Amino acid sequence: MSNIRINCVLFVLILMCGILLSRLYYLQVEKGDRYKAMARGQQSMVQEIEGKRGDVYFNDGINTLALTEEIPYLFLSPEEIEDEFEEEISEKLSSIVGIEKEEILPKTKVEGSFYQVVKKDLSDEEYNQIQELDYSGIYIGKEAKRVYPGKDFAAQVSGFINSENEGQYGIEGYFDDVLSGKSKVIKKTVSPWGFLFNTDEESTNGADIYLTIDYNIQFKSEKILDAAIKTYEAKSGSIIVADPYTGKILALAQSPRFDLNNYAEINDYTIYQNSATQFLFEPGSIFKPIAMSAALNEGKITPETTFNDEYGCKQYADYRVCNYKERSYGLSTMSQILENSINTGMIFVEEQMGHQALYDYIKKFGFMEDVNLEFPTIYSTNSNLKEALRYNIDVSFGTASFGQGIMVTPMHMVKAYCAIANGGDLIKLSVVDRIESDTEEKVFEKEVERENVVSLKTSTDITKMLVNVVNGSYSKRAKIEGYYIAGKSGTSQIPYSSLGENKSGYSDQTWQSFIGFAPAYDPKFVVLVKLDSPSTTTSEYSAAPTFREISKYILDYYKIPFDYSLEEVTNK
Repeated sequence: MSNIRINCVLFVLILMCGILLSRLYYLQVEKGDRYKAMARGQQSMVQEIEGKRGDVYFNDGINTLALTEEIPYLFLSPEEIEDEFEEEISEKLSSIVGIEKEEILPKTKVEGSFYQVVKKDLSDEEYNQIQELDYSGIYIGKEAKRVYPGKDFAAQVSGFINSENEGQYGIEGYFDDVLSGKSKVIKKTVSPWGFLFNTDEESTNGADIYLTIDYNIQFKSEKILDAAIKTYEAKSGSIIVADPYTGKILALAQSPRFDLNNYAEINDYTIYQNSATQFLFEPGSIFKPIAMSAALNEGKITPETTFNDEYGCKQYADYRVCNYKERSYGLSTMSQILENSINTGMIFVEEQMGHQALYDYIKKFGFMEDVNLEFPTIYSTNSNLKEALRYNIDVSFGTASFGQGIMVTPMHMVKAYCAIANGGDLIKLSVVDRIESDTEEKVFEKEVERENVVSLKTSTDITKMLVNVVNGSYSKRAKIEGYYIAGKSGTSQIPYSSLGENKSGYSDQTWQSFIGFAPAYDPKFVVLVKLDSPSTTTSEYSAAPTFREISKYILDYYKIPFDYSLEEVTNK
């Protein structure tokens, strides 16, 4: 009897072992590949995941230049899809997302896979229709994506995120670390029921950046600039608007631009750069007030000092430097030299103060150093002037006095004119107002880099002279009735080297610019307009009227009262 019991127990044990071995054979041999894949999918994988990238706002804190959105996408888990529904699922998804059934079907059949992406960037309609499907193995994930609502609006200010999720150019590039936040190591676990994320540490979100740029002024500047480029057949151009007392950049417009959401479609990568801070040019006559203010500040001239221009040209040992069309102007005051933009008159001004003084003021105004803006920038040390000073090369300083043979960025010119407009202080320019993170806020306060680059008296004198310039015959197209406008036009030939041609000398193409501030005696803004290779002969026909249009808009936008009425002018 005991033997029967023992045999029964042995039989049961052998049967159980047989069943177990059979099951192990089924799992390890027949279904081995599948469960290996499942095991691999369930293993913890180390990845670096960044927190949410910070958004970029205009100065109103409402309008957004760049933001991160959670964009839905469709993916399949083939291991969960029953064989008899593969065709049906492929057909239904094809009709929803507009992808051929033959392209979707293979994704339903991938053995051992729980993740096959079908389509990214689902529309709201696609999202809702997919949600209504009742099949195993169909999932909607969410992917963080950088979005630029304005498309090409302020494109070169913004910059973009490349395919490696790195900030490139503009604010995105300069503040990449600040916007991206600190990376954290997390564990990612994949299950047959979707994606479960187990974090070792919480990721740190990036900080939000609030720009100084005024949305409305930026918008209007771009529209006016686009129209000017079309009207005057220019290749490109830029407009900068700044507050002369705070240094805040209110607009930084450039044309042509590009769609930030489709940056990869651009073949000419130079369009990504900001021409106001990353390209050098010879300023021409808009530099004359800088040299003039230096001589005034040194007491070498007054606005009433006279110069007799007999020949319209200045002969150096090996060079002959002339006025526009070699015109001679006879006896002129310093104010008239600016009004008529007399090159030989500026050479006279430079001779009164000397090479060393002009060189020192060029440095004081910041032209030989970085413009010190929280933004991608370049600058020229203008080493040619240092060499000219060393070897006493007169012609180099003669031409520099009227803006030829000196290379600057448009932003350098704006910074220098802010000093003239605000009474003489060189202030730090800023394109960022504040940065806000989850834990702190950094505000960019006004900062004076150099006090009294020129005196208040010099600032006042040069302002009066620039008002006379706008009221004169050559820059009258910048005049705005009811306001005193201070400004100066400039037309300079473009060197072949700046056009990418490997030869010395100057081409027939020109940079045409106008820079000024208003109201002249209580300035609220400085505006620089620069047009590259327009069809017009001089800036009075292109940059000056463009300056007037944007300045008139800002005066109205700020609701700035008139300096004088038309009746007052008539009575006088």
